[in-house]
Amino acid sequence: MNERVEFLKQSAPFNLLPDEVLQEVAERLEEISYKKDKVIYEQEVSKLKGVDIIVKGEYESFFYDSVQNRRLVEHHYPGFCYGGVSVLLNRRQSLRTVIAKKGTVVYFLHRRDFRELCKTYEDLFLYFTAEFGKRMQNEEFVHFFKRPAVFEESYAAADQLYSRKIESVEYRPIVQSDEQTPIYKAARHMAASKVSCLFVTNQQQQIVGYVTDITLRDSVIAELKDASAPVSSVMANPIVTIDAQAYVYEAILMMFSTKTRYLLVRKEGEYVGFLSRNKLLSEQAQSPLVFIQSVKSAVSDEELKRKWESVPQFVNQLLERGVNAQIANQVITTIADTIAQKVIEDVIALVGQPPAKFVFMVLGSEGRKEQTFKTDQDNAIIYEDKANEHREEVRAYFLDFAQRVSDRLNSIGFVYCTGGYMAQNPKWTHSLSHWKRNYLNWMAESLPETVIQFSTFFDCRLIYGEPAIMDELKAFLNEELQKPMEKLFVNMAKNALQYVPPLTFFNTIRTFTKGKREVFDIKKTMTPIVDLVRVYALKHRVFKVNTGERLKALIQLEVFSETAYHELSQSYYFLMSMRLKKQAVQIIQDKSEPDNYIDISHLTKIERVALKEIFKIIDNFQTKIKMEFTGNLLG
Repeated sequence: MNERVEFLKQSAPFNLLPDEVLQEVAERLEEISYKKDKVIYEQEVSKLKGVDIIVKGEYESFFYDSVQNRRLVEHHYPGFCYGGVSVLLNRRQSLRTVIAKKGTVVYFLHRRDFRELCKTYEDLFLYFTAEFGKRMQNEEFVHFFKRPAVFEESYAAADQLYSRKIESVEYRPIVQSDEQTPIYKAARHMAASKVSCLFVTNQQQQIVGYVTDITLRDSVIAELKDASAPVSSVMANPIVTIDAQAYVYEAILMMFSTKTRYLLVRKEGEYVGFLSRNKLLSEQAQSPLVFIQSVKSAVSDEELKRKWESVPQFVNQLLERGVNAQIANQVITTIADTIAQKVIEDVIALVGQPPAKFVFMVLGSEGRKEQTFKTDQDNAIIYEDKANEHREEVRAYFLDFAQRVSDRLNSIGFVYCTGGYMAQNPKWTHSLSHWKRNYLNWMAESLPETVIQFSTFFDCRLIYGEPAIMDELKAFLNEELQKPMEKLFVNMAKNALQYVPPLTFFNTIRTFTKGKREVFDIKKTMTPIVDLVRVYALKHRVFKVNTGERLKALIQLEVFSETAYHELSQSYYFLMSMRLKKQAVQIIQDKSEPDNYIDISHLTKIERVALKEIFKIIDNFQTKIKMEFTGNLLG
């Protein structure tokens, strides 16, 4: 018996119990031996009678997917306790399938005794809830644990579209011609090769443009252009490429955002083929991404409004299928961008071509591609510098243009920004040189209010206009950020510490009363992650706009460890998923305006456990940022 007690003293979490309790537990343990490859538990089938503590040998646990592949395989060794989470939080159903390896011996403790221990000793209970909370931050774990009702169908949809890589798609071989090739010869080459897209190369054999069937129709036949002219005179560009390791959904979204119908596929630095938008969409006939194409075809603001109002419905379906919240954000963003681009193009057609090159950029959450259903307009305009005699004319055009765009977006459902961060505000429509001065002033003053403005305008992204203008602005910022900026980073760090995770000293979620509900603000809960990642992005001159993309860039720079990256990323998108689902329910079921308040009474025990773990993670990172940027543990 003493041998069992000593073993328990070395095994978490039983090592948390007093000696006299361990003595009693040891007396109640039953020793069981299993043969090699014995299936002990089956996921979603086996009801656990208690918990197993491995003494010798090994357990292998995993999920089976729809085609019986083993997913998320884990190996558990002596001292590991299996079944605690299932008994406490999953109605005794085994979370995973478990197989014993050769020579496996376990101590079995009946669930009645185990539950009594957890009721009496809170540390024991918290150990298992914390373990489950950490697992719920793993996207793949969540997918298998929270299987949809019709699993085979919905998993196939999620797996094929959101997990399928470009390399698994059959792409067409690249057909190309030299830029000096006459147009008629290029057309013959296309016909002989049975392709609708011909890529054009320069003397160095670099692809510099492309010609399509539509090019020949619109730019040659319709314009009565000389067919013996070089093909370079009608080619289109820029060339848009995607890596073979990228996902299918990323290719589709890239095509919509860049307005290209063809993508060159790159593998290990070499072009290996190309994809057409029609091919990808035809393979995804049931995909909600096809919806984006219908948005592009809308002919009125009323139709665009109806499209935008239907977005919560299918995004909620994506989330119910187990699709990651980051993907859902990208879908929302792409639709919002597509609507804004259509409005901009319509306004230009109405008021005439702009008198200067310009950029229409979006800011804040939209700029970060992290839009939710409770959103307003955050945008600005940068136009190229013009000679003095044309400045007033150019400015007048863009202010009128911005007002028209803003009014139409508001009528479609993108409401005016109450804080005035819109291009229609004369403060946020200016020349490039003026914008450079704005950023310089914000960085130099570095007051709390200017830090907020700098943060808002650092999260900026072009959705229409001349990319070279945005490139010049980023190059300017990159140079300035290499100068001493300690005051800026200190104040930005302090800004990231304004919101503390709503976790009390007693490890409960802190709420406030909203009407008859006890709630917490999930937007404010997520803000510290956005803010602290932005601080590090600025410090290391990472110009990615999305929080997830910034994290990936920072781990490549070894600013964050692999563990830190996963903790922050998974925490952020767990919260985002919860936020989007809640807002979708408000819109679809309650027919009410969405907000950011999560009712604590509507959370499952599992969600509460996961949230508490996330709040601890945020708190730990805030401590790190206090020391690193302010040099003061008190901030």
